[in-house]
Amino acid sequence: MSVMTYIGAIGAAQQEAMIADERVIIIGEDVEANVYGTTGGGKQRAEKGDFVEQFGNRRIRNTPISEEAIVGAAIGAAMTGLRPIVDLSYSSFLYMAMDQLVNQAAKNRYMFGGQSSVPVVFRSAMFYGLNTGAHHSDRPYPMFMNVPGLKIIAPASASDAKGLLRQAIDSDDPVMSFEAVPLWGLKEEIEDKEYRIPFGKARIRREGSDVTVVGISGSLPLALKAAEAMAEEHGISCEVIDPRTLVPLDTATIVESVRKTGRLVLAEPAHRACGATAEIAATVAEEAQDALRAPIRRLTAPNMQIPFSPALEAQLYPTTEKIAAAIRQVVGLEEAVKERISA
Repeated sequence: MSVMTYIGAIGAAQQEAMIADERVIIIGEDVEANVYGTTGGGKQRAEKGDFVEQFGNRRIRNTPISEEAIVGAAIGAAMTGLRPIVDLSYSSFLYMAMDQLVNQAAKNRYMFGGQSSVPVVFRSAMFYGLNTGAHHSDRPYPMFMNVPGLKIIAPASASDAKGLLRQAIDSDDPVMSFEAVPLWGLKEEIEDKEYRIPFGKARIRREGSDVTVVGISGSLPLALKAAEAMAEEHGISCEVIDPRTLVPLDTATIVESVRKTGRLVLAEPAHRACGATAEIAATVAEEAQDALRAPIRRLTAPNMQIPFSPALEAQLYPTTEKIAAAIRQVVGLEEAVKERISA
């Protein structure tokens, strides 16, 4: 066991995969100067050595500054025998490669009747909450959930980042990995040996009986803190679930939990319209409406562009306090307080 950061765990998964399979390559802008192929312009240094020194520049490939070219080249490489890991830096840069992602990576296996697979991983970092402005702060995973043929992971812990990415590299389908930069510094004791986390298996991070709380990506640690506070302050027992993968999405675990607790609070950093929490809420309403004892609460960013102002941006995303308030609301504590005040 070793203590690793979230970003270090991603590097470990890439390193293990490249040692195990010479077909695995890393491509992207400035990745030769960016050990572990780490997203974010080389700001995170390696813990176990330089990738170029270990694997050579035939497997660590710098590219021109053209996301469309990078993604297109990776798709072609994947269809002809390699297993590329593509470092696309900011998630906002995915838009420049939409045709390649949506019309080629997602559709080629179907369009060619299964004669060719597309084993490629597209990594990108969600730089939200860091005052990088509207062009660099997007959390666009929900729009890609609407594209058949893409698998989507959103790890919220270091151990999951390693296991999910290792599984993604082994997948014969295109996988998009959305990595929340606010989580990069999280540390966790992780197994040194290789391991993989199957897609479509949610993780119950805290068991409870009163409220189901689902936290996606960077909202997961906030949900855990809110659950702990509710237990200490009010004796409210929260079951906290991390979906881990958004496509496939393990709705069965969430529905089972809601049938037990009768209440549901959802939190994610993406925009409210058509988000992952909207899909989960709709599924629960369809499959467990009879079990709900209170309306479902969703905590998201509003449908607006992200301002550069630190003071303004900080107000947009779910927080521990907002999640705690939603929990109090669904169990009726807010109404109880109002009744006491009015009496």
